[in-house]
Amino acid sequence: MNKFDLYEVVTQKIIDRLESGVVPWQKPWRNSGGMPRNLVTNRPYNGINFWLLICQTYGSPFYLTFEQVKTLNGNVRKGEKSTMVVFWKILESEEKSGEIKKTPFLRYYNVFNLTQTEGIDPAKIPASDAYDHDFNPVEAADKLINNWSDKPKIDWEADAAYYWPAVDTVCIPDQRTFFKDEQFYSTLFHELVHSTGHRSRLARHEKIKNHNFGSQDYSQEELCAEMGAAYLCGITDLDQETIENNAAYIKSWIRTFKDDPKVLVLAAAQAQKAVDYILEHQADGQP
Repeated sequence: MNKFDLYEVVTQKIIDRLESGVVPWQKPWRNSGGMPRNLVTNRPYNGINFWLLICQTYGSPFYLTFEQVKTLNGNVRKGEKSTMVVFWKILESEEKSGEIKKTPFLRYYNVFNLTQTEGIDPAKIPASDAYDHDFNPVEAADKLINNWSDKPKIDWEADAAYYWPAVDTVCIPDQRTFFKDEQFYSTLFHELVHSTGHRSRLARHEKIKNHNFGSQDYSQEELCAEMGAAYLCGITDLDQETIENNAAYIKSWIRTFKDDPKVLVLAAAQAQKAVDYILEHQADGQP
């Protein structure tokens, strides 16, 4: 199977899963940061709040409002900036006619990460242990990554997975904190595809007008990176282990486009260019 056939096969697998319905995306690792949740209630943040907080690079999963910090006899460190989260629900009220009126209720909150505070009794902070397992390297994936001649710098022990364009660096949590070895490579591939958009490579990021989280431009770049990760997993025979989470991640971002499946066409085209770039820049000349 040549790479173009593979691109089509992987794309069709993702489309099939989108049409059949996919489970929600799951973060494939657990480091000492864990999933973002409120320190006082211990409830995890979900919906848009999950995405707003998961992209932060703090070392703790716990967040608090300013008042919650005070309640725990703590303080927010001087100069620290909050992160906005939203709370909403549907309020129901009965009309004179007997009909039930439904009114959306929306409220904004500002929260601080635990690492932005001081003075909170450590006994009130739940344990948050990292997942740990024996990591078994995948030779084909390692070869593809290591042979990439102009790859970005890789920080192998970060608190979260992300690409930092300003310093052309991919950050990835420790390999042992991933639940499966294949998930580590899928996540790393995602960030490496992001890095192909750097001005020194395909300059894709230069064409993005709106870099704000959740914008259509931002979402399109996320789709490109996840499609590219799926292709690279296919090339290195990891797609069977990762395709479900690939599809779930894509589903979460495609909602920005009102579930329009046509956006996958553009994402797939951009992803193919990104993957081709990585394959064409292998130091040994063997893509």
